[in-house]
Amino acid sequence: MSLHENLLGGPPPTELPDDPEPRTELEGGADAYDVARRHPTSSLAWSALADQAWAEGRVVESYAFARVGYHRGLDALRRNGWKGHGPVPWSHEPNRGFLRCLIALQRAAAAIGETDEADRCAAFIADCDPSLA
Repeated sequence: MSLHENLLGGPPPTELPDDPEPRTELEGGADAYDVARRHPTSSLAWSALADQAWAEGRVVESYAFARVGYHRGLDALRRNGWKGHGPVPWSHEPNRGFLRCLIALQRAAAAIGETDEADRCAAFIADCDPSLA
């Protein structure tokens, strides 16, 4: 039995393909704005912007950056066979940009009082990877 086998018959885990350039640039200290400009489809770049804005107390900007990265991630997940539900494991490094955006979106939604959105995000996080909930 594999580690990702779903005994209830649900969909297999979705694992996004690696996109190392944005990750390498960010790890090398590149400015997150520049990385997002060069790689606008990268959820990882948008999650870095969302986290940076959050750390600077710019909650609305964090929300906006997280939402862009979240939607870019949904596009990538769908292109890779995801059908709207099922595991998106944190353990797979390329999934982390999307998951970080989802976490940042939940955090910022809660901070601005958008409770329904924060609750939807929390449920989505638990569906993607219960270890993150």
